[in-house]
This record gives sequence, structure tokens and C-alpha cells, in this order.
Amino acid sequence: MLADQPAPTPEEQMNVRVVWMYFMEGRTQGEIAEALSTNRLRVNRIISDARRTGLVTIKLNSRLTSCVELEQHLAESFGLHRAIIVPTPNDPELVPVLLGQAAADYVTQLLADGKMSGIGVGWGATLRELVRHMPAMRRPELCVNSVMGGLTRGIEINTFDIASDFARQLSATCAYLAAPIYAGSPESRDAIMTQDVFRSAFERIAANDMIILSAGDLSERSLLMRYGMPSDVDIDGLQAAGAQGDLLGQFINSAGKPVNHEINRRAIALPLEALRDVPNVVLSSGGLNKVGAIAAALRSGLCNVLVCDEDTARAAADLAAKWRTQEGD
Repeated sequence: MLADQPAPTPEEQMNVRVVWMYFMEGRTQGEIAEALSTNRLRVNRIISDARRTGLVTIKLNSRLTSCVELEQHLAESFGLHRAIIVPTPNDPELVPVLLGQAAADYVTQLLADGKMSGIGVGWGATLRELVRHMPAMRRPELCVNSVMGGLTRGIEINTFDIASDFARQLSATCAYLAAPIYAGSPESRDAIMTQDVFRSAFERIAANDMIILSAGDLSERSLLMRYGMPSDVDIDGLQAAGAQGDLLGQFINSAGKPVNHEINRRAIALPLEALRDVPNVVLSSGGLNKVGAIAAALRSGLCNVLVCDEDTARAAADLAAKWRTQEGD
């Protein structure tokens, strides 16, 4: 003990002994009370006060600690119901796999109470992994439906394949949106949307209890950019319009608002604003190439659950905050 420090009081000595025996030795409150000739009520009070005053602090020595902290930050900053963040793997190709697993766990939890009647799904590599990691369930009362048109090329992660495979895994019914993702013109899109079969399809889509989607970026890594864009639309034009990425094939800017570009008026998909009426909108997306798209999605307020990898989520949160500051939002 240093000479200029006062001797510890009996109360201080009691407090330290209690917290040491409880946290370091793992004794019960009853055992501590007996060992120190006091009562359990006093021991309980000392332990509670120790946490409150900082006499005891708890540090989690886990690589998931930073993920949990980031989850809380994202939820508070962007009004999310839930954020699910997984450590970023060294191999970027594993990001969709890990996010698919995490999203499948979350969806499985929500399906446990049997109250859902409709799930809408988009498309993409992450959603394909979600389907692959879903446990087999029996939900015949559930309808899985695609919420956007599909690609005309039959690649593995097309919306039709994802919806049908998801429904099969859940023993649920399935409903397709049997149309390309983009019409040839806004007028063609309007003509399609007025048909009875599509009107009823979008009424069903809007009534979903959950919609699971992914965000797309403007790089050549994007499947939509490579396979889905009409020949008369290019990346340069989208960037000039302020696009950061797309949700359901509709492009949004840094404020999370739809850009003023004809392609948005050609999309055969649930209108983005309709997502606000869906109880659970899950954005499952990651990878550093998607930072801008995810930041824009966070600012849009259209999604209330985010499943992402740590490096991407942190960069997206920082970018969204920077945009907010620049725009005085």
C-alpha cells in the first residue's frame, strides 16, 4: 500500500472480498454470505453496486464482441429492429455463405411461432445461400412469393429458382412473378401492371409478413449489371443520376431516395415505398463492393433488419453518417 493512500475501510474490504469470491471464484451468494458471516441480501446489494459503480467491469474476450457492439450502433443509428453482424472472412467469396447462414437462422426463429402467412424473396447469391441453409420445415399454410421479375437468362440465382427452392424447403406453396425484371419502356411496364394477374400478384406481395432482399452495387461484380440491365441502360448513366445501388431492381441515391432515371419506371417489382408497410424487411447483403449500396439502403429506412459482415457494415455506417453530415440531415 502506498504511503499517501488511506487504509481501506472495513466496508471497502468487504466489497472487494464479495466481488472477488463471486466473479473470480464463482461462489454462490449464499456461500459468500456464510464465508463472510453476513447475509445474502447484503451480498446481493454489493454485487449490484459493484457493476453500477465500476468496481467490476466485464470484458468479453471474443471476436464477436465488436460485432455485437456494431449491431447496437446500427440499430440505434438507423432505427433498425435488428442488426445481425458476422465477422468478415478472409476470403470474400465466403461472405454470401456466412450471411446466408445468419439470415437462415433469423428466419427460422421467426417461423417458429407459426404466425406468418407470406414471405417474399428477391434474388442474389446471399439469398441462394439462405435457402441452402434453411432447415426443412413443414409450413403448408405459408406462401413464398417472388417480389420482383426475374432474369431472362437461366442462371442459378434467378428469382424463380430461389422462390421455388425456398418454398420446397418449407413445404409451402409458391407464387411467381412471371415477368422480366424490366419492361421495354415505362409504358410497357404500366400496361403489364394493369393486367388482373399482376394486380393480384402485387396485392399478395404487399401483404407479406416478411420480405427478404439483397442490395446490388454498380460494379461489374453485380449480377444485375452483368445479366439483367437492358442494352439501352449503362452504368455511367446510372452514376450520373446519383445511383449508389439498387433494391428490388430500383436504384437509390445517397439519401436513400429513388433516382430520377427511366429504369426505375421500368422495374416490374414491388414499389420501394410499399416496403414500409411490411412488418419485417430483411436486407441480407455484404461485401466491400456493396458499401455504397448498403449505406444508401440504411438511410432509406426501407429495411428494418440488416444481415451483413462486420467490415462492410462498419464502412457503410460510416459512409451513411458522412452523407448525413454533408447534406445537413
